[in-house]
Amino acid sequence: MKYRRIIAVSLLLLLLLTGTAFAAKPTITADRTYFDVSSGLYILKGNVYIEVKNRVITAGEARVNLATLEVWGSGGITVKQDDIYFTGSNVYVYGTKNRAKIDGGIQFSRTGLEVTADSVDFSWDTRIALFNGNVNVTQGYNEWTADSVSYNVDANKFL
Repeated sequence: MKYRRIIAVSLLLLLLLTGTAFAAKPTITADRTYFDVSSGLYILKGNVYIEVKNRVITAGEARVNLATLEVWGSGGITVKQDDIYFTGSNVYVYGTKNRAKIDGGIQFSRTGLEVTADSVDFSWDTRIALFNGNVNVTQGYNEWTADSVSYNVDANKFL
């Protein structure tokens, strides 16, 4: 009887652990893909689509490290999750740190808000976007500019 419990608990743990590992597996598609043995990165070209959890990154081309979930993308990138939507020229996603840096004339939009800037650092953990350089904010009928602004996505307010 004791051994049956141990086996049942072991099987349950195995099921839970493998289920978690499969849940984090990204969906990646592109027109051309190959694995670069020398760098250990997947090289993606043309109509790149990367989805991890409910975050979606699109780009013209990208390099991906599946072990660290790091993504280097360029060529008209988008990063979106729910109603959060960033566009820019380049993106670097620190996958294990839940952070993204987007630069190259970024645009951020969500219902009732538009922000343009030179770059943005976004943390999925704190849900704060730090916009830098030539920041222009349009919120409803209000428009203003700044060198740098922080925005809390969950509270929908500037800090």
